[in-house]
Amino acid sequence: MRKRAAVTALVLATSAFAQQPAPPAPNFAAPNLSEAGVRSMAANCAPCHGTKGRPAPGPKIAALAGRSDIGEVLKAFKEGKREATLMHQIAKGYSDAEIAALAAYFAKQER
Repeated sequence: MRKRAAVTALVLATSAFAQQPAPPAPNFAAPNLSEAGVRSMAANCAPCHGTKGRPAPGPKIAALAGRSDIGEVLKAFKEGKREATLMHQIAKGYSDAEIAALAAYFAKQER
């Protein structure tokens, strides 16, 4: 009898839980658009595009330093309007505000 009562209680608890609405999506921190935060985001570009957007000599990789079109290019990657092997995936991780901040950062860098 106890076993049956325990199973019944478990079934009732489980069905009540299943009827609950899903919890709300978590609130993530706002992007860090301070000067240090943008430098930190830009550092993620360094492995391919070089420190401050100046790639090392070698395979043809786009320089980012001094360019004023980086915002449009990143948005095109993000929206799938520009083909890439990797950048379209990376660009999807940035908000429009982060893209604008990165574009401004690289535009200010000396070529």
